[in-house]
Amino acid sequence: MAELPAIELMVDSAQSSGRFTISTLVSTEDSGKPPYGQPDAATYDTPHPSHLTHSSTFYMRTFGYNTVDVVPSYEHYANTKISGETQKVRPTLADLHSFLKSDNSCLHNPVYEPQRSNGLSEETAEEDGGEGGEKPLGEPVRFGWVKGVMIRCMLNIWGVILYLRLPWITAQAGIALTWLIIFMSVTVTSITGLSISAISTNGKVKSGGTYFLISRSLGPELGGSIGLIFAFANAVAVAMHTVGFAETVRDLLQEHNSPIVDPTNDIRIIGVITVTLLLGISLAGMEWEAKAQVLFFVVIMISFLNYIVGTVIPASEEKQAKGFFSYRADIFAQNFVPNWRGPDGSFFGLFSIFFPSATGILAGANISGDLKDPAIAIPKGTLMAIFWTTISYLLISATIGACVVRDASGSLNDSIPAGFLGCEGLACGYGWNFTECAQKQSCHYGLSNYYQSMSMVSGFAPLITAGIFGATLSSALACLVSAPKVFQCLCKDQLYPLIGFFGKGYGKNEEPIRGYLLTYIIAVGFILIAELNTIAPIISNFFLCSYALINFSCFHASITNSPGWRPSFRYYSKWAALFGAVVSVVIMFLLTWWAALIAIGIVVFLLGYVLYKKPEVNWGSSVQAGSYNLALNYCVGLSEVNEHIKNYRPQCLVLTGPPNFRPALVDFVGTFTKNLSLMICGNVLIGPCKQKMLESRFTSKGHTKWLTKRKIKAFYTDVVAEDLRSGVQILMQASGLGKMKPNILVIGYKKNWQRAHPRTVEDYTGILHDAFDFKYGVCLMRMKEGLNVSRMMQAHINPVFDPAEDSKENGANGVGPTVSGTLDPDALTVEQQASTIFQTEQGKKTIDIYWLFDDGGLTLLIPYLLSRKKRWGKCKTRVFVGGQIHRMDEERKAIVSLLSKFRLGFHEVHVLPDINQKPRPEHIKRFDDLIAPFRLNDGFKDEAVVNEMRRDCPWKISDEEVNKNKAKSLRQVRLNEILLDYSRDAALIAITLPIGRKGRCPSSLYMAWLETLSQDLRPPVILTRGNQENVLTFYCQ
Repeated sequence: MAELPAIELMVDSAQSSGRFTISTLVSTEDSGKPPYGQPDAATYDTPHPSHLTHSSTFYMRTFGYNTVDVVPSYEHYANTKISGETQKVRPTLADLHSFLKSDNSCLHNPVYEPQRSNGLSEETAEEDGGEGGEKPLGEPVRFGWVKGVMIRCMLNIWGVILYLRLPWITAQAGIALTWLIIFMSVTVTSITGLSISAISTNGKVKSGGTYFLISRSLGPELGGSIGLIFAFANAVAVAMHTVGFAETVRDLLQEHNSPIVDPTNDIRIIGVITVTLLLGISLAGMEWEAKAQVLFFVVIMISFLNYIVGTVIPASEEKQAKGFFSYRADIFAQNFVPNWRGPDGSFFGLFSIFFPSATGILAGANISGDLKDPAIAIPKGTLMAIFWTTISYLLISATIGACVVRDASGSLNDSIPAGFLGCEGLACGYGWNFTECAQKQSCHYGLSNYYQSMSMVSGFAPLITAGIFGATLSSALACLVSAPKVFQCLCKDQLYPLIGFFGKGYGKNEEPIRGYLLTYIIAVGFILIAELNTIAPIISNFFLCSYALINFSCFHASITNSPGWRPSFRYYSKWAALFGAVVSVVIMFLLTWWAALIAIGIVVFLLGYVLYKKPEVNWGSSVQAGSYNLALNYCVGLSEVNEHIKNYRPQCLVLTGPPNFRPALVDFVGTFTKNLSLMICGNVLIGPCKQKMLESRFTSKGHTKWLTKRKIKAFYTDVVAEDLRSGVQILMQASGLGKMKPNILVIGYKKNWQRAHPRTVEDYTGILHDAFDFKYGVCLMRMKEGLNVSRMMQAHINPVFDPAEDSKENGANGVGPTVSGTLDPDALTVEQQASTIFQTEQGKKTIDIYWLFDDGGLTLLIPYLLSRKKRWGKCKTRVFVGGQIHRMDEERKAIVSLLSKFRLGFHEVHVLPDINQKPRPEHIKRFDDLIAPFRLNDGFKDEAVVNEMRRDCPWKISDEEVNKNKAKSLRQVRLNEILLDYSRDAALIAITLPIGRKGRCPSSLYMAWLETLSQDLRPPVILTRGNQENVLTFYCQ
């Protein structure tokens, strides 16, 4: 293949500043000459066939070619548009494929999402990933990965446990097991961090943080439940961290004998004042909040530096008395192994105490809407925060374990000279005797007894106190910001009632001020309790629920193999994510089993509510992809399953036309197929393909919604055909998938057959013959009031039927009229649902089955399935069979025995001995009058004339055909008399459908049989004929 000669041009550095390398290839040949022999202007393919210039819109969109086609562009895929710029629209398929109009009106504009209040696109805010740079006036504040994610996550991870509990955990578990506890905790958070990174780089992330990530991945059900409890947990966490700060301040006041009121009320007063100041910082805007976080970060880093400096400064006598001797190898060796003490002296006891200090990794993701580029900032910032906080935990554990002994008295009088006898412990070698208090376990200092060991070791103790203040206040501030941000996104999605009020945003950053105030009220309420030891475990479990669902989201999205799962962050594993989800749940029960049950119970309750409400949102979740995978795998697997009579299910293709035109037919089939078998509502659109295809696209979604609103579990499908019969043939051959294919054709009775055009009657009976040819069973339904309710909907009737026909009767054959293009598809779902007999309680009526001919058992099976439903459960089922008067008892016993073997529960059997009696004369005359207009009356006509008449009018009935089918005709008349005698007040009549021999029984004669058989009957009549193969068996194998 010839290679296009090209030169690579230098590209402006600003153009290539993104994540892709951009190069431009320009042909060295004359650019004015179209390549490959194209004409200069494709005038037949442009709206304006004038010569193009560089200022031409089409020139700019199609790299110089005069064509309607456009080059790939960001705007074609975005849901937002840049204000002030011309909308770029991709031409539709019709614009390219069909006849092009002379103007651009055929280029349809896409529907865009509402614009942000600042008038700028989201892309504009994401262009610059750096920390600095001036921002245009009015642009919202956006943060990079350092200030927006890493520092925020590190501050939220660090807490009082780092300062007050890590030295004590090191004394209990030893340095080795403490590191193991740290690594176990970090493993969970690191896996979760990788999962967050994968999810946040699989498409554009907006505001909403954890809730947004989970809901857009797993769907609104799990996302909504976790979003609500996560926002609440963050609000209560504000109170937790604030109370931690208030307790520290109270202790300082007590040390200096300066209490405000009393210990409990001091916590309340200090806590309320503190959280009010934090609220003021939050309301001042994200920029001020970020500055405060940076300040807290600097304070904590200074406290760390102060601690490290303190470990290398030679120990004073006061510090030695408290167990600090600087770095000593023997102290490190002794503290390397565990020394369990007290009720919490166990590995998992200490793990449950430490693990909450490793959480907080979602602080950056929770403000995803305020990040310049969340796809870069969240992965980079979160993982770096986990790395540096892990280093700090390991470093502090190792250094303090190498400097401080486990037990010390703190008394300067316990110093001893070298070689003193009767002294035990490492301190003896350094001139101190802590034997007495160590043996009595009454020492007040040392790693195992003194929580303030880091303050004691540090160079300047007040800086450690400042670090504790910074850690608690920064965590409280991060939670105070996270809760409203997550809650705002949840409110905007309107998954739960009565919370939309809090979704309103203010200012350039869409600040959730109402959410801030709600969070403040919740926090103050829990601060006033001043005792959070009970609620704290529940909050930890809420956060762990979030971790578990984030990991499961990543695993589920990966395992479904959805083409839409394409995260740019590749360093994750679906199996590691699943492991992280399982471990998170296990840790929930290890921390506090009752709190884990409460958390899971709340999630399940909220999940059930959203499942019940079924919000109309579509986020392309992995649950949807998983549903497709399951359905596909089961359908493919079903193809390998051999069919068995015991597993036979009536899978129905229902010729409803538009389903809302024949609600009774839909309800009848939907009643016995619900949760049991396949139901497909078929519609034949007759007319020009181009027009009807547009109609199909316009209405099919509305018909599906109508079925869903009516709680009918069915599919809707339509086909475009030149005539009715060929359309139904297409449906019967193409409907279904694998073994999930229809085996019964359900059709409405053509009530207007006598007035309809004979060709339509011929098509109708031809459809029944086609069904038998395709090995379908047939179920034909007739109701006295008719099936078609289209006149009430003021819809047009399919032109295949006679326009003069009454619209109520027209199309009552079950195949039918198409929806006019003026009918709004959304109107189908809001229209008043027509009530039918199959939606009402039937009471203690009867279901009468006339099993006159053995069709394989389908005539019995459908009424049986109907009788299992609640509305028909009280009805008594009666079975009528034909017989001879002198053998009535034997025949009845034989049928009862057969039915008992089928286990259908039909115990009332009636034998009809008079089925072959001659009907009453007036009824015979009525039948003769019915077929009279359709007779050839060929008795005295020439054979050639008769043949020509038969060729032009195949529906006409010859005298010979009348005579040959006389017995069968009289049988239908007699059966109608029997039905009127026995089943006038039944709830439903099911009778075996008579079959007309193809090519031997004219369509008008066959319709006369059906008319005579079912006329004047008040209950619905179901005429059923199986395909003469067994659908019932009394064998167990």
